[in-house]
Amino acid sequence: MQVPFKEPKVLDALIPLIFLIILLVLNIRVFGTDGLSGSNQIVLVLSAGVAALVAIFRLGFNWETLQDGIVNSISSAMSSILILFLIGALAGTWLLSGIVPAMIYYGLQVLSPTIFLFAACFVSGVVSVSTGSSWTTVATVGVALLGIGKALGFEEGIIAGAIISGAYFGDKMSPLSDTTNLAPAMAGTDLFTHIRHMAKTTVPSIVITLILFIVIGFNYETQGSVEDVKAISTVILEKFNINGWLFIVPGVVLTLIIKKVPAIPALLIGALLGGVFAIIFQPEIIQLIANEPGSFAYQSFKAVMMSLYGEISVVTSNDVVNELLVTRGMGGMLNTIWLIICAMIFGGIMEVSGMLRVLAEAVIRKVHKVGSLIATTAATCVFFNITTSDQYLAILVPGRMYADIYRKRGLKPENLSRTLEDSATVTSVLVPWNTCGATQASVLGVATLVYAPFCFFNIISPFMTILYGYLKIGINFYEEEEVTA
Repeated sequence: MQVPFKEPKVLDALIPLIFLIILLVLNIRVFGTDGLSGSNQIVLVLSAGVAALVAIFRLGFNWETLQDGIVNSISSAMSSILILFLIGALAGTWLLSGIVPAMIYYGLQVLSPTIFLFAACFVSGVVSVSTGSSWTTVATVGVALLGIGKALGFEEGIIAGAIISGAYFGDKMSPLSDTTNLAPAMAGTDLFTHIRHMAKTTVPSIVITLILFIVIGFNYETQGSVEDVKAISTVILEKFNINGWLFIVPGVVLTLIIKKVPAIPALLIGALLGGVFAIIFQPEIIQLIANEPGSFAYQSFKAVMMSLYGEISVVTSNDVVNELLVTRGMGGMLNTIWLIICAMIFGGIMEVSGMLRVLAEAVIRKVHKVGSLIATTAATCVFFNITTSDQYLAILVPGRMYADIYRKRGLKPENLSRTLEDSATVTSVLVPWNTCGATQASVLGVATLVYAPFCFFNIISPFMTILYGYLKIGINFYEEEEVTA
């Protein structure tokens, strides 16, 4: 990599960042929650252009070096992009096969409005701990829970907040999670020491979250009624062949992930099995979606392919059910992938030019106490989630930056790894242009800024870890001889 003509100064790094913030604020005022449709992407590209101008004319970089940084940044997001495509495909075949309608149907039979938000958060947490993946949890169980909640009369923002809160609790605490393994690796501790130490802040955070959802549930005036729920259940039964065999497919997917099969092949298997089960159990839906005369084999091929790549919908006599029985397949993920690529362009230029590093180092110089060090670490992670649009970079870069500082201050590495997870992992989903925020908004069909205020666990977690730091609760210190060793 070419050495820049000049070391970037804080002012150099602030120019593209301030430009980004101003344009995003203007963008939100003009387009609101429709920013994902293209305006946010343009803002990120324009901000990347400003960053490139600073890097070339102020720091002496050439375009080829910046381009290499962009390519490397986009490459780091390729697995996320492939997972997004497969989640779209899986959503399509799981609707076609009746799997998602079956989840909604059975869920309506057992969940009452008063406990629904609590149950949505709790169930999402259990599934996420089991699988180690918030993305898989939201794309499978989360989609069904969203449908149930909407049928019960809840606003989609608060439903999504409950689902995401539970899913990210599990993502943090599961030994199968990639972020749960990455954070201790960056900090220099082992996995189970990290999980035990993280439980000190994570358990209180999820308990507060569940209490909030219980209180809200008992005081929430839903728009639905018992009659509405019965009507929705009846319509689903009229359209689909609902039975317990359909749950074999999600069971297979969850088993594969628990067995540590990588997400991409696991989701592909889930999507293809959904197509097979559609042919077996939903011949009438196959004919409806194909909407063309011919043999059943021909109709099956056409309907399954359509569910994998494009928009399909099952029209009923109930408007609420019609909203639930729509999916956009792989094609529905293209706006999100567009956003991710644009975010990676901006993050790649900022990182390769050294501007992100300079901003972080400027903050570190002002840190002296334990509480302020942990608060600064958390703020840095949030900063990287906003600027690099990737939760892995928000763990990796601060992890490398702060590891030696924590040791010099007498703090064991599990303090750093816990702070990385309490801030980087959970806040990624609150940023509309972050890979996590863009993905969950696309999968659930709920804009990031709509669900973000209700992601209580994700909001509480960084404040909890900062509070522990200032009060010196649950902080592990080295013995003096360990520091000098």
